[in-house]
Amino acid sequence: MSTRISTSRLPLLDAMKGIGCLAIVLHHLAFYGPMSDVVRGAAPLVMDWLFYYARLAVQMFFVLAGYLVAAQLAPDGHASNTPTVSLIWKRYKRLVTPFLFAVALATLISALVRPWFEHPSLSAAPTLLQLLAHGLLLHDVLGFEALSAGVWYVAIDFQLFAVTVLLTALMWRAPTSWRAGFPIVIIVLSAASLWGINLNQDYENYAPYFFGAYGLGMLAYWSTRSPLGNTALILITVLGAVALWLQFRNPIAVALACALMVSVGGQQGWLANWPRPGILTWLGQRSYSIFLVHYGIVIGFNATWHALFPTGVVINALGMLAATLMSIATGTVLYHYVETRRNVLGLNAATALLTVMIAGALIVEGITW
Repeated sequence: MSTRISTSRLPLLDAMKGIGCLAIVLHHLAFYGPMSDVVRGAAPLVMDWLFYYARLAVQMFFVLAGYLVAAQLAPDGHASNTPTVSLIWKRYKRLVTPFLFAVALATLISALVRPWFEHPSLSAAPTLLQLLAHGLLLHDVLGFEALSAGVWYVAIDFQLFAVTVLLTALMWRAPTSWRAGFPIVIIVLSAASLWGINLNQDYENYAPYFFGAYGLGMLAYWSTRSPLGNTALILITVLGAVALWLQFRNPIAVALACALMVSVGGQQGWLANWPRPGILTWLGQRSYSIFLVHYGIVIGFNATWHALFPTGVVINALGMLAATLMSIATGTVLYHYVETRRNVLGLNAATALLTVMIAGALIVEGITW
């Protein structure tokens, strides 16, 4: 068993993110027509699988996020002294900066194609309050329509991180002997989520609904370190098995499988040594930016292809492939010039581009509150 794991760059986690990222892009290509509507006639099983099951990859991202947050906040399972406000603010900036660019791009593309492309996949023209709610990651909580696909995930990721940081800070301020009990708190909250809260979709806009997958990821990290070791692996199995016994849910099954794979992989030393760096690890490193930006690209390609090639299975399948490749290319640009740059919301060229995109979308759509 490995007693210390560097999480700076783990190839297996990157590869998992790369696969998950591609699955989400393909899911939305299958979900939003009309290219997929044409292709479905020739390949209904493939399109249906992408439509119903590829989206489950998002559960993997919650597990991996939990794994990484455990490494950051409580690597030995003990609550540490965390700079609460600065950590939460840092996380918010990291998430929201590329997020704003992706939402602005999706809004602008939707505004440009709306006059000649009528389709349910297009969100309604945005309002200023709606844009503000997105910037604050409160769009779902406040009941605003999403301006891009998958934006709910960003808000939930931030909620989960903030809740975990606050829990860590509270445990640190408890009596010293209690700090080692931090995993117990995570286990109890994970059980409450998996065995109760996650059974009610009324709570899906809030962190507790997804905390089970997040907690499984944290336990997966602790399973690779003493003193928890195999105890954490057993707890992952029990938490997931009971949840599936209460009510079988595909998302929970995927989260359980991912947590077990990461746990065993960490104990066997696979995370840092396999696979060799390649296309999947490259994609994984850029997965967040690709995930964010692909909706606008998908809408743009669907609108263009529908105008130029309303029929033809092969040409529409090629359109889906082209949209995937363009999503990766655009996400790579976002990764290099926005996500990995510090202080990108300062007075610089990136800020000017963001402002122009938002202003352009509002001008085309008509500015309303």
